[in-house]
Amino acid sequence: MIACCGFTCCTTEKKKLDARISQKDIGSVYDKIAPVYDVWGKLTESRARNRAIELTEIQDGSHVLEVAVGTGLAFYEIVKRNPNGINTGIDLSQGMLEKAKKRLKKISSKNYSLSVGTAFQLEMADESIDVLVSNYMFDLIPFEDMDKVLTEFRRVLKREGRLVLVNMTEGERFGSKLYDVVYNLSPKTMGGCRGVKLSGKLEKLGFRVETREYFQQMLFPSEVILAYKPG
Repeated sequence: MIACCGFTCCTTEKKKLDARISQKDIGSVYDKIAPVYDVWGKLTESRARNRAIELTEIQDGSHVLEVAVGTGLAFYEIVKRNPNGINTGIDLSQGMLEKAKKRLKKISSKNYSLSVGTAFQLEMADESIDVLVSNYMFDLIPFEDMDKVLTEFRRVLKREGRLVLVNMTEGERFGSKLYDVVYNLSPKTMGGCRGVKLSGKLEKLGFRVETREYFQQMLFPSEVILAYKPG
């Protein structure tokens, strides 16, 4: 799903800027953004997204789930790498999914499904997913709800299953605080996202964090995290 903006540089979670668009409104917000999202995604998110795809290390024949598939920028690459596996993508926005479906028509294989769905209740069996990917979603979720989503991710991942996350994060370099200003002025202007850091939450919930990398593109700050569900 997700073009994002804005973050806070406060040191304690309670002081950090929380999500200001309710989950029930996310779909309609991104239905409006869908026609122009690819431009934003390529200008500000492509380096982080490409690195995330590398970190998935998808083995053909795997069961891969992308949550918040957006317009399919990452999902397209996932399906190409997993022609004999199962590829599932969900998103809250029908408009974003329609863009993804058009993109996926370029691939001859039909081993994928795209549908409306929520990260809070995945329609997947326990320990059924080899690789779970989510790009620019947690920066839209209230802090108090993040554990619910991560617990659901842990439920569906197989033991030693791979979790790859890309989030808008707190800026670490010159100019990145610009998005904090934009977010404070108008959260919906850039999709309602703000900067987050998830490594600590993942570790508290029992994930093994392998790496966390920082990217900044067009001043936009992203983190890419690779974590595993312990065996």
